Amino acid sequence: MSHDFSETSDLDPTFVFEFQTYDEVGDGQRWSTWLSVEPLCRGPEPRPDWVVTSQAAVDTELGILKTGKEADAFLLERAVPGSDAPGESVVMVAKRYRGEDHRDFHRSAAYTAGRKVRNSRDNRAMVRKSAHGRAVAAGQWAWAEWQALVRCHGLGLAVPYPVQIDGTELLMEWITVDGETAPRLAQTRPGEDLLASYFDQVRDFLSELARHGLVHGDLSPYNILAAGEQLVVIDLPQMVDLVGNPEGMDFLLRDCTNVCSWFRARGLAVDEHDLFGDLMSHAF
Repeated sequence: MSHDFSETSDLDPTFVFEFQTYDEVGDGQRWSTWLSVEPLCRGPEPRPDWVVTSQAAVDTELGILKTGKEADAFLLERAVPGSDAPGESVVMVAKRYRGEDHRDFHRSAAYTAGRKVRNSRDNRAMVRKSAHGRAVAAGQWAWAEWQALVRCHGLGLAVPYPVQIDGTELLMEWITVDGETAPRLAQTRPGEDLLASYFDQVRDFLSELARHGLVHGDLSPYNILAAGEQLVVIDLPQMVDLVGNPEGMDFLLRDCTNVCSWFRARGLAVDEHDLFGDLMSHAF
């Protein structure tokens, strides 16, 4: 963006110079997009004090964190240049969804059953799988995960705090241990007591979802992070309605099977059918 001050004679020249350079950022950087998104696309209040909301902040790409079936995750720093004040610098995860022609989300139609696109033109474009339709579909998945994170955060569940959504880019809390990305549950080898605690946390998470008629839909030890003794569930774009989705019950049983198989293989006596029955008692 450039500004033409040629017709403005009473501006201080120093101010003009500083204002013109304000729009200049380096490679791999951009000005913070916090204020450019709609209010409903910003994280729920009360917001953590680490969320950077300053208009002077700059977003800097720090590199890729992981690649996935439907999106890639990057590390992104949002900071006010030259400031070391609290709340003016944070590293977040930027999850960016790919278009339908560059993604590999198996059985996506089963997850989207019951979801509606209000705009009929968008709906027709998705059916035709046009370029516009693929873009709409990618945005749908990003928006679905945003809504799931906001909903789970509101329920007090252990998920990354959702910072903002802008099109197909979702910014969220980076879950760390000693400054590094927290390991996936599948990578851990917890002792007997911690293993039991981990299972209790997973069961409580699923139970709270079931109470509100929700199913994660793709839960496994690979999308649960172990932040010390606290588990944090990630990757929620496929969260479905337990009753509204025709395969809701099947998804719930599969979630139970995935997690119980892992815990059982590590010596904890758990059964997916017992867990499923317990969850159903919370749901109805």
